[in-house]
Amino acid sequence: MEQHLITLLVKVAVVASLASVGVRSGAVKRMLLREERTLAQRVRLALWFFAIFAPGVAIRVVTGSYDALDLAMEGSLLAGITGGYVCGWLAGMLIAIPAMFAHETLSLPFLAAVGLGGGLLRDSPTDKEDIWRFSPFPDVNVYRIFQQGRELRSAFFHAFFTVAVLAMEFLRQMLGTAFSGNLYTAVSWSDPPLLMLAGYASTYFCVTLPLKVWNSTRNEARLEEKERLLMQARLESLASQINPHFLFNTLNSVSSLIRVNPEQARAMVVRLSRIMRGRLRSQDHLAPLREELAFVDDYLSIELVRFGDKLQVVKDIDAATLDMLVPSMLLQPLVENSIKHGISSKVAGGTITLRTWHSAGRLTVEVGDDGVGIPEAELASVFSKGIGVSNVKERLQVLYNQDYRMLIDSQEGRGTRIEIELPETQSRLAAVS
Repeated sequence: MEQHLITLLVKVAVVASLASVGVRSGAVKRMLLREERTLAQRVRLALWFFAIFAPGVAIRVVTGSYDALDLAMEGSLLAGITGGYVCGWLAGMLIAIPAMFAHETLSLPFLAAVGLGGGLLRDSPTDKEDIWRFSPFPDVNVYRIFQQGRELRSAFFHAFFTVAVLAMEFLRQMLGTAFSGNLYTAVSWSDPPLLMLAGYASTYFCVTLPLKVWNSTRNEARLEEKERLLMQARLESLASQINPHFLFNTLNSVSSLIRVNPEQARAMVVRLSRIMRGRLRSQDHLAPLREELAFVDDYLSIELVRFGDKLQVVKDIDAATLDMLVPSMLLQPLVENSIKHGISSKVAGGTITLRTWHSAGRLTVEVGDDGVGIPEAELASVFSKGIGVSNVKERLQVLYNQDYRMLIDSQEGRGTRIEIELPETQSRLAAVS
């Protein structure tokens, strides 16, 4: 009897391990946890259950021992509960194949029926979440029946679920006794009551523990998806700050030229429309550096109309960095800040310097100017003032967490230099070529 009890305990440990290891693959996780499936997806899920549970049946049949590895009924029932009728029925028949070679002829129709029963359980609750909320601990499910504010229909489904799982084990014992040798059973009617009770408990936990493990994985996946959507919303919010800011400043420049030089104002509007058209076409949060430099060129062409010879641009761009990905609208706000706060206040004008290089798997981008600089007393608070620099830093924080570096070096009267270091990432087009 002690040996039988150990076997039942090991059985629970085996199914918990299979449930945990089985969802390590991202493809399996998506396949298992989606609610709606095509016929092909149901077949693939059934094949996955077969691959997980059939080897244990085969080992038990071939060796005549290792009964703890035979989880055929539990696997068939889980296939129906998670995948529906087709998945449960097909998985049950496939898992039964090793047992059929041992002339356990009742295994195939029984396991196919168990799989269909799992599909029936899946369709029983009005809310599909009730399946995943089911607890392996019976006292929790009983407590939910009396919990204030809990929907009774949901609570009673959990009681029905428990009864249904135990009924499957009862049916297996009954058929195994009536058709001895044609269906494998872990325990039989002739066993002591304590062992029979342990058999029912083992079956119950072998079905409910995987559901608990998979529900935890499902909740983690949902949390990751929510975090991804939150990050995307935050990035879009930050990008929406930059675009109106840039547009407002450019329109101010256009308005100052309309009376004194209408042709130049017209040229600026044409360039502006080209810039905005390009930004509307691209909604990606990352873009190749060459596209960002082209965008800066269009922006500078507008500013050169305003400043003429007072504004010079010097570029030192490493050709190997052009296809590396950087955050969209990374450079333009920094160049705009250099012009607005550094060069426009300088009577003689100044020079904007753009440099890029890469080393040891890192991309470095530098935007500098020889303008009026930032007073030392204001340098410490530069990230919290203005939209441009603070917006860029916040987007870098969202995209790269701590895997970036942004340095501002400035001397009053000598200019400002902003250096950004990012992980080196090639665009997909560059990778294909």
